[in-house]
Parts: sequence; C-alpha cells; structure tokens
Amino acid sequence: MLDQKRKETWKGKEYTTWHGSPFDRGSADSWYSRGKNPHWWPEGTYKGIRVDACDMTAEQIEAYNAGYDQNEEQGGKKEWD
Repeated sequence: MLDQKRKETWKGKEYTTWHGSPFDRGSADSWYSRGKNPHWWPEGTYKGIRVDACDMTAEQIEAYNAGYDQNEEQGGKKEWD
C-alpha cells in the first residue's frame, strides 16, 4: 500500500509526493549526500521495481531534481555518527 500522498511546492510549482515518488527520492538522495541519480519506486521505496532515469518521463525527472534541489537549499543532511 502506498503512503499518504501530499503536495510539496518548490519554486512555484506543486509536486505530488509520497514515499518512493521521484520528489521523495531526490530529497532522500540529497539528505544522504548522494549525487543526483534520478529514479523512483512506483510501489513505494524498495518495493516492486525501481524505475531509473532512462525510463522516466521529463516530468518525473523534473520532480526528482526539485526534491533534490529543495533539500540542498534547505541544508538538511544526515549526520553520520
């Protein structure tokens, strides 16, 4: 079952996001200080089949980049002990 969908607004554009969505995965990659690598999980993170950039639409890649860039600008990063 998918997580609750919510709306995120970034640079004046609204994105629908949930755990595993392109926006969510971009945000997570930034949070964990990983480089940009557009992907998403339609059934939720690590569930079902991962969709990589070569199989994503332009809108999905835009959402991934928006999630990544939003987190980069806000400065949220995992602190490794």
